[in-house]
Amino acid sequence: MTEREKMHAGQIYQPGDETIMAEQRACLDRLYEYNHTRPTEIALRFAMLKEMFAEIGENSYLEGQLHANWGGKHCHFGKNVYANYNLTLVDDTHIYVGDYTMIGPNVVIATGAHPILPTLREKGYQFNLPVRIGKNCWIGASSVVLPGVTIGDNSVIGAGSVVTKDIPANVVAVGNPCRVLRPIDDRDREYYAKGRPMDPSLLVD
Repeated sequence: MTEREKMHAGQIYQPGDETIMAEQRACLDRLYEYNHTRPTEIALRFAMLKEMFAEIGENSYLEGQLHANWGGKHCHFGKNVYANYNLTLVDDTHIYVGDYTMIGPNVVIATGAHPILPTLREKGYQFNLPVRIGKNCWIGASSVVLPGVTIGDNSVIGAGSVVTKDIPANVVAVGNPCRVLRPIDDRDREYYAKGRPMDPSLLVD
């Protein structure tokens, strides 16, 4: 098995392999060009993301600056995904983000990790585990999603959380480590935030 194949198999590999590095550098050059587009160049920015990402759906928009180990090459974003400023994607293997998901500023989504054993880290070894974020999620500002995590559809991750384990669908989860706080339920139809009543007209399809 090549080092490139180990990257996506969850196995320990050498990220400094020259074949890997050559491909990665090309992706990073393209990312540099993306980050130097103007905010008004919306069509150009989206066209570049279509080229850079493995997949990105219509009406998705990522604010600058975007940071990504592979320039989004291993990222699969659905439609209507919005990411605020300074999204960091450690996309050494695949990251999946579902339709209508919103990502706050300064969020980190990481697939890359290093062995605990010091002698292996000393040699620069790494392994990668994919991250899956469901549809219609909200990842709060400055949250960190760690390798191998799955977040279920519709769930909200509170700002500043560190998501170390899977989070089920339809819940609010917060903290470090991130834990389920409560389900999303009928009270969220009555109040949108801290006792502020919902306008019923917003709930009409």
